[in-house]
Amino acid sequence: MASQAPPRIFSRQRRIVGLRRARVRQAHRDAARYILDDMVEDVLDRLEFMRLAPNRVLVIGDWTGTLALSLRGAGSEVEERDVATLDEEQPVPGAPYDLIVSLASLDRVNDLPGALLHLRNALGDDGMLIASIVGAGSLPHLRRAMLAAEPDRPAARMHPLVDNQAASALLQRALFKRQVVDSRSLTVSFGTLERLVSDLRDQGLGGTLASAPPPLGKAALERAEQAFRKAANDLSPIHILPCRCSTLCPTRCPS
Repeated sequence: MASQAPPRIFSRQRRIVGLRRARVRQAHRDAARYILDDMVEDVLDRLEFMRLAPNRVLVIGDWTGTLALSLRGAGSEVEERDVATLDEEQPVPGAPYDLIVSLASLDRVNDLPGALLHLRNALGDDGMLIASIVGAGSLPHLRRAMLAAEPDRPAARMHPLVDNQAASALLQRALFKRQVVDSRSLTVSFGTLERLVSDLRDQGLGGTLASAPPPLGKAALERAEQAFRKAANDLSPIHILPCRCSTLCPTRCPS
């Protein structure tokens, strides 16, 4: 019996377009990049704590180039890929790698279990995967604003996000060993809905649903902005889920 294809939730082409636009927007001095900066800093801290000095590294999703620059400075051979140059739902070329780092990317693939299997297969013996995604519970004010915009028949405008429990189960399913899945929060204050959306687009995190929803009408947009303004002074958390796991190890890694 043939296996059933995963549902097509995301559009890879929309992700590529969003990434290209983000790179253009990054030319502006005030462009936001705090989510990726936080993820890169976390990866470097973890590598230093583990005293890990990988020879061959694949970095996926870091369009800032900061992580690759730091790793090359430490003597690693680094290959950089993004959604435009790597289809994460296909086998990974160039394997094996000692370390694969994926940033803000895996939560937007249609076949996440399959993508994790491809990453595991691309690791050498005792190789390690470090993946960070924007996790469940992020940007609650934006979600409430979208529901307020279309209270009767809301269109799908934000995709579901992965939580710790689901991430751990997916890593087990992909046969990774000694998994460490944790989370932390970035707290950001947005004065307007427009600023929040602009920040997301700056960082290539705009809408990527395969079925793009229609633009909000004037009345719906006013309802969304009104609902957002009510919580404008509250901090809006962005939950980052860093996952660390390896292909072979008898004991759990230090957390």
